[in-house]
Amino acid sequence: MNDTPRANRLHIGLFGRRNSGKSSLINAITGQEIALVSDFPGTTTDPVYKAMELLPIGPVVFIDTAGLDDVGDLGELRIKKTLEVMDKTDIALVVFSTENLDFSLEKRWCQELRNRNIPIIGVVNKIDKRDVDIKDLTKEFDFPFIKVSANKRENIGKLKEMIHQNAPMDFELSTLVGDIITPKSLVVLVTPQDIQAPKNRLILPQVQTIRDILDNNCMALVAKETELLDLLNCLNKKPALVITDSQVFHIVSKIVPEDIPLTSFSIIMSRYKGELSTLVRGAKAIDELKPNDRVLIEEACTHHPLENDIGRQKLPALLENKAGGKLQIEIKVGGDFPEDLTPYALILHCGACMLNRKQMLTRIIRAREQNVPITNYGMAFAHAQGILERTTCMFEPQDSSTFSLQLPFL
Repeated sequence: MNDTPRANRLHIGLFGRRNSGKSSLINAITGQEIALVSDFPGTTTDPVYKAMELLPIGPVVFIDTAGLDDVGDLGELRIKKTLEVMDKTDIALVVFSTENLDFSLEKRWCQELRNRNIPIIGVVNKIDKRDVDIKDLTKEFDFPFIKVSANKRENIGKLKEMIHQNAPMDFELSTLVGDIITPKSLVVLVTPQDIQAPKNRLILPQVQTIRDILDNNCMALVAKETELLDLLNCLNKKPALVITDSQVFHIVSKIVPEDIPLTSFSIIMSRYKGELSTLVRGAKAIDELKPNDRVLIEEACTHHPLENDIGRQKLPALLENKAGGKLQIEIKVGGDFPEDLTPYALILHCGACMLNRKQMLTRIIRAREQNVPITNYGMAFAHAQGILERTTCMFEPQDSSTFSLQLPFL
C-alpha cells in the first residue's frame, strides 16, 4: 500500500449552487482537469472525489458536489447525496458566485454545516467577471471569505493557505495504539488467514496497526492463532499487548494470560474512528434482544460475501443465539445508512476502516440521539465471550458530547 487511504485524509467538501464554479475551483486547486466543467447547469451529478497532497496539511481529498439548488426528482436525489457528503466533510468550501447576490439558500446550507460543527470558508468565485466587496458577506455569515477566479487561477494559493489555517487538526486521532504502549515494547498481532483474507495481503486495519507500532518505536510480531501459543512460549518476556482478529477471540483469550492486555483490530478501529464508550454500552444491549427484533448490520466496504461471512452468517448466528430466536436482520453496505434508525433494536457496525472519523462519529451520534444502541463487530464478539471489559479497559473514555447533530431539512 503506497497511498494514504481516503478514510485517513482530511475531507474538504465543496458546496454551492449550480454553475457557481465548484468544478472549476476543484480543478484550479488540484491543478488537474478532474471535474467536468460546463456552462450548462447541473453538470456535476454524483459527488466527485480527488485525493492529493496539500502542503503543509498532507494527504487530503476534495469532494465536488451537485448544486444545492438542483431541481426535479433527480435534483432532489442529487441534493440528498450532497447532504450525505456533509456527514464526512471535515472542512467546507461554500462557493458563492458573483452572478447571484441572493444568498438565502446558502444561509440554509451553511446552517446544515454548522449543525455538524464543520468549519466553513466562503469562496466568492468568478471575480474575473464581476468583483464584489466581501466585508458585508463576512459580517453576514460570520466565517472567513476569500475572492477567487477559478478560470484565471487568481488567489488559489491564498485559498490553500486559508484551508490550512482553518482545517481541524483533530480530524483523526494521532495514533491507534501508541498511547497505550511505551517505546521498545513488544506487541503481538494475531492475524488468521482464512478464506476471506485477501491473497498475498493483510487487511487494512492490520497494516495500519503494524505501521502505528513501528511509528511509536515498538516491535511487532505477527502470527496466526494456530501458532500463537508457540510464539508466546518462545519469548523471554511478556508482550505489552496482544491484538487479535475478533473472530478468534474464543481461541486467543484462552491462550493469552490474563495479565497480558488483549484487544482486537476492530476495537482499536472503533476508538480511532468513533467513540469507544458509546459502542461499549451498545454491546451490552445485545443481552436485551428478543426474537423478531430488527437489527441493522452496517458494512462500510463492499465485498463479495464468501462462505461463513462475518456480517451475514457469523454475527447473525451470534445475535440470534443471544436473543433465543430469529431476528429481522437488515444489511446495509457502503454509504447506505438510514436517517430513521428508530425501528432498530440494535445497530452492529464494522470497524469502519473505510470511513473517515467524521462520518463514523456522525453515525454514532445519530444513533445516540435516536436512542438506538450501536456497537461494532469486535465488541459483539468480545461481549459474547464475556471479555468485553478485558478487551477495552486499557483505553481512556472518550467524549463526543461537544459534537451536536441535527437531521437534514429534507
